[in-house]
Amino acid sequence: MSGLKFTEDHEWLSMESDEVGVVGITDYAQAQLGDLVFVELPEVGREVSQGEDIGVVESVKTASDIKSPVSGVVVAVNEALSDDPGKVNEDPTGEGWIYKISLSNASEVESLMDDAAYKALTGE
Repeated sequence: MSGLKFTEDHEWLSMESDEVGVVGITDYAQAQLGDLVFVELPEVGREVSQGEDIGVVESVKTASDIKSPVSGVVVAVNEALSDDPGKVNEDPTGEGWIYKISLSNASEVESLMDDAAYKALTGE
């Protein structure tokens, strides 16, 4: 996926349209966590603020909160992750997306990191 924006907490956001973004965890995050065994998906219709905990990913090593990169309302979740959380490991920025959000404040996207800034954060 091109045009990804990133958080310091290792979530990514890709704008699907002017109002809807797709959210997941980064390749760096999934590699640090190891093989995922469970993904707690948010509920469709849930309102969330930027930076708020919205779900959890659990691996054989640890569990980690998923924070929302932007404020808005959850409009879809990736149900396939309920049966196959490993999709996040296999394709974190593709089939491993976690949820879609209708943004309530599109200007929040500007506060997220671009690819170069995220690579500087992770040292990759």
